[in-house]
Amino acid sequence: MKKLRKIIIGLVLAIILLVAAGAIYLKTNSYSASSQAVKISQTAKVKNSRVTEFKAKKNKLTVIFYPGALVQPEAYSIWASKLARAGYTVKIAHFLLNLAIFDLSAADKLHQQGQKFVIGGHSLGGAMASRYAHQNLKKLQGVFFLAAYPDQKGRLDQTSLAVLSITASRDGVLNQEKYQKGKQYLPANAEYETVKGGNHAGFGDYGQQKGDRPATISKQTQQELIAKYLIKWLNKLSR
Repeated sequence: MKKLRKIIIGLVLAIILLVAAGAIYLKTNSYSASSQAVKISQTAKVKNSRVTEFKAKKNKLTVIFYPGALVQPEAYSIWASKLARAGYTVKIAHFLLNLAIFDLSAADKLHQQGQKFVIGGHSLGGAMASRYAHQNLKKLQGVFFLAAYPDQKGRLDQTSLAVLSITASRDGVLNQEKYQKGKQYLPANAEYETVKGGNHAGFGDYGQQKGDRPATISKQTQQELIAKYLIKWLNKLSR
């Protein structure tokens, strides 16, 4: 009996150590927001463990955003602050270990009941946002993807939701074959934009990402174009 108890204790300790080691690895391999993005994030009206929120003075429509895998949420502050100035409140969700897969329904904690909103995400965050949308169609007015695509669990092709997909011509991370395949899960009225010269990491501001290609435009230019395309699309929805 004592021997069995020692074995169980040993297994529990081993599991705890493995989980702790995994968490440390993910934390140390996360992508940190640039100093500029961090500085802008400090201007957010709300900033806590759940959200970084840029509030519009007269909000036309709320935008909830799921960051890319292992990317600090503050990295998206530059374009998010531009949307807020244009009249759209942006709520950047925070996730355990910076992975949206741990809390698919994070948007439920961030939006006001009975008020429709738009949801979107970058990379893995976009896939998780589409899965949330698939399960909560009546709550939404639109879905957007930044270097991302839906899978079958997040299919939106049988809906009338407004959808925007923004990619970058120098993206070395986005799986182009899966991206093209993912289009079958989008509605026929989906809109597409391309940031010419932009790359995967340029959808936020967190430095170079492994496997990405160098951009031929500045981060500032890419952030401005992302904001431009999103605002143009949001303006149609808020009329």
